[in-house]
Amino acid sequence: MEIISHLIDFILHLDKHLLALTTDYGVWVYGILFVIVFCETGLVVTPFLPGDSLLFVTGTIAGAGMLDPLLLCGVLIVAAVAGDTVNYFIGRKMGPAVFKRPDARFFKQEYLRKTQQFYDKHGGKTIIIARFIPIIRTFAPFVAGVGTMQYSRFIAYNVIGGIAWVILFITAGYFVGDQPFVKNNLTLVVFGIILVSILPGIVEFIRHRKARGQA
Repeated sequence: MEIISHLIDFILHLDKHLLALTTDYGVWVYGILFVIVFCETGLVVTPFLPGDSLLFVTGTIAGAGMLDPLLLCGVLIVAAVAGDTVNYFIGRKMGPAVFKRPDARFFKQEYLRKTQQFYDKHGGKTIIIARFIPIIRTFAPFVAGVGTMQYSRFIAYNVIGGIAWVILFITAGYFVGDQPFVKNNLTLVVFGIILVSILPGIVEFIRHRKARGQA
């Protein structure tokens, strides 16, 4: 429980914690950020790690001159692409049998089913679109591997999506982060990014509950 409490605090006060990490660890912070993004995209048991908000906040820190924006983008693009690639091969290794496994603390069949439905609707483009949707982002490459999507096709979507996701949010943080409102209310902005990120999931949940009620 203590670990979960620390994780929640890290996510809710992401700006302060990332600033502290940058100050305390210097150049090593690039490695720490690499690991966080890699795990968030590459391991189906860690979809709760920060993604969009982390990229935005690191962009604001880069805008303040504490991180190299080009190096930051390069490191996190590699992390995002590598994470999805590992996730894809884990899905291919585990195969369709994973849909029959019981829920675990962090691995929920509901996440898997929702991603499969999303994948059925959008096809291969899911790998790009999912970059901007928490939970789906983590499970999309896994489902692609389970469905034995051709790797040459997957890696193309993976690279395009990874580059777009990282550059968009870091650039936004870099150029918007020095605005007075954003600078003085960065925690509030992080909350807003998290809310916007999970909004599609909330809408889908309400729609699902309403459909069940009508049935």
